[in-house]
Amino acid sequence: MEEQKKNMLSLIQPTNTPHLGNYLGAMQNWVKLQNDYNCYFGIADLHSITVRQDPVKLRNQIKESYALLIAAGLDPEKSTLFVQGHNSNHAELSWILSCYTQFGELSRMTQFKDKSAKHADNINAGLFTYPVLMAGDILLYQSDLVPVGADQKQHIEIARDIAIRFNNAYGETFKVPEGFIPKFGARVMSLQDPSMKMSKSDPNPNGFVAIMDDPSVIMKKFKRAVTDSDTFIAFDPENKPGVSNLLSIYTSFTGLTMDEAVKHFDGLGYGSLKTEVAEAVIAGLEPVQNEYKKILSDKAYLEKIMADGAEKASAQARKTLRKVYRKVGLA
Repeated sequence: MEEQKKNMLSLIQPTNTPHLGNYLGAMQNWVKLQNDYNCYFGIADLHSITVRQDPVKLRNQIKESYALLIAAGLDPEKSTLFVQGHNSNHAELSWILSCYTQFGELSRMTQFKDKSAKHADNINAGLFTYPVLMAGDILLYQSDLVPVGADQKQHIEIARDIAIRFNNAYGETFKVPEGFIPKFGARVMSLQDPSMKMSKSDPNPNGFVAIMDDPSVIMKKFKRAVTDSDTFIAFDPENKPGVSNLLSIYTSFTGLTMDEAVKHFDGLGYGSLKTEVAEAVIAGLEPVQNEYKKILSDKAYLEKIMADGAEKASAQARKTLRKVYRKVGLA
């Protein structure tokens, strides 16, 4: 008998500007993972409104983020691609789970403290209960695995605690999820400060390359990339972080091994390295950019697959929610 695939869930906020780090570290992993797992990929639009958003801009960003996931290689036939806010089960389960989450647990969340400091004029209840909605996202799809970065580990822990608490009170209801760090995928660093991860919040816009950056912009950013005072090209993350970051990006896009890449650049200067890395990135992103523009320009197609994704996600989510309603006595 064929072994049943495990469920995996991952969501991205539509307000983020996806960059090379997201593409190589997350999106490309998702494309590979959808063959081995029963994947749910979502646009976390409900999460984004803990910070004030422009409604028109947000509406467009949701569609753009959805289109980009498909352009990057996610297949609506293989995976369930959905917008969180198009599925009311998320909000419903979040309320129930908030009644099984302790105030003290939420007050210890470091992201709440960080975001409160950043948005001191808008420390709203949604910012405080954000981890409960995230737990609802995870538990709604009976997720076995959730790909996470270090900054999200606390959210997985609280989701596990809520699931265990509910299961202990009412019997087996939720799968207890595990955090999952894929073995493959590059860790992409800032082009201006290679000691930091690439981020769209980098104060220097030359530090990150957005997936939809124009080829001329990509070339310019790589030509301005920080290297070091040496002149030789070698992979040495500790002593040559800037050069090593460029080599990692190059291997991710060309498929060469690190040894092959270093050999390729033997005897060449940093100027050649920067130019060739930029050219590899431009060539690698071109089909994604073209597909993205094509999807966005076909409004009927985009709306249809978004509606299909919402229906597919809702059907699965409703099964869990109905079970929860019965357990707590609401149905």
